[in-house]
Amino acid sequence: MADASLTLDDWRQQVPDLLARCVDEWGLQVGEPYTGGMVGHSVRTQLPDGTPAVLKLVWPHHESRYEADALELWNGEGAVKLLGRNAEGTALLLERCEPGAFLSTLGLEAALDVYVGFLPRLWKSAGAPFHTLEKEAGLWAQSLPREWEQAGRPFERELVDAALEAIRELAATQGEQVLLHQDVHALNVLSAEREPWLAIDPKPLLGEREFTVAPIVRGTELGHGQGEVLHRLDRLTSELGLDRERARGWCIAQTVAWGVGVPEHLEVVRWLMEAR
Repeated sequence: MADASLTLDDWRQQVPDLLARCVDEWGLQVGEPYTGGMVGHSVRTQLPDGTPAVLKLVWPHHESRYEADALELWNGEGAVKLLGRNAEGTALLLERCEPGAFLSTLGLEAALDVYVGFLPRLWKSAGAPFHTLEKEAGLWAQSLPREWEQAGRPFERELVDAALEAIRELAATQGEQVLLHQDVHALNVLSAEREPWLAIDPKPLLGEREFTVAPIVRGTELGHGQGEVLHRLDRLTSELGLDRERARGWCIAQTVAWGVGVPEHLEVVRWLMEAR
């Protein structure tokens, strides 16, 4: 959900000027850009003392609004360190992950070992300014039927209804509220030197722990098949001490809300709906 005041295309036109201002303010040497960012622009940089870093420019939109605040709270524990930021949190100077391999380069079981080890370290007690999962899910419930209609009803209404039912049952009955990384799929965890693996790009929320597994369960990076999806759900909930049924419901809710137009994600929802 983007801020209405600045479209993504308008923001992209501003990136060269934003980059130049940050380079001047922080005295950076600029290297090669990273590829693949949909709503941000990241480049390799070097601090004045020679320390390698990453300059990340973030399109100001709803999901990324408090990324800098989350990184500050984690302070490098399980996630990249925040080395600097502007007042708006739209320009971030970050620790560089080297060699920077994706967690998806590991086999399934080894990747799940990593998740079991570091996810609890991200579950910090927090409050303002972060968005809450309850309110976020309420936004999904409002927008999802409309988006489904506008997209031409691209999949069966049953999936929309399952997501809405999960939101009704789960949003107001959550357990302890902690800081969550709501997009911690295997391309947002990178190999590093300070720690073996570090999370990036958090899109933070305050909510119950069960929600955390949704992007890992639905992500195709660690295999796309019903058996693999259910294995990820079963192993993560079992070893992290999570309520499997609540986690399954959150997987359905977020995957449908984020999955309009993504056939692979909708396949995941169908498999999860079959798995009681």
